[in-house]
Amino acid sequence: MTLRYWAAAAQAAGVDSETVEVRGSTTLADLVETAKARHDDRKFRDVLGCCSVLVGDRPANGEPTEVVVSDGQTVEFLPPFAGG
Repeated sequence: MTLRYWAAAAQAAGVDSETVEVRGSTTLADLVETAKARHDDRKFRDVLGCCSVLVGDRPANGEPTEVVVSDGQTVEFLPPFAGG
């Protein structure tokens, strides 16, 4: 599964994207915890806390524990952007 970070999330992670190994489907909540464990940094955790999330090309609506992410999908973390 690919995790993609944008703007401040990428800066805090130190990478724009990374691949994580999962078996089958998982939840968004589990992927967020995996990302936090890989980048054990307060700034990264703070940024992830305010990000909008896309699973594939769709917004992840609902509770992260209920959002299912299938093997091979890309999850994107988008912090709030200024401007328009």
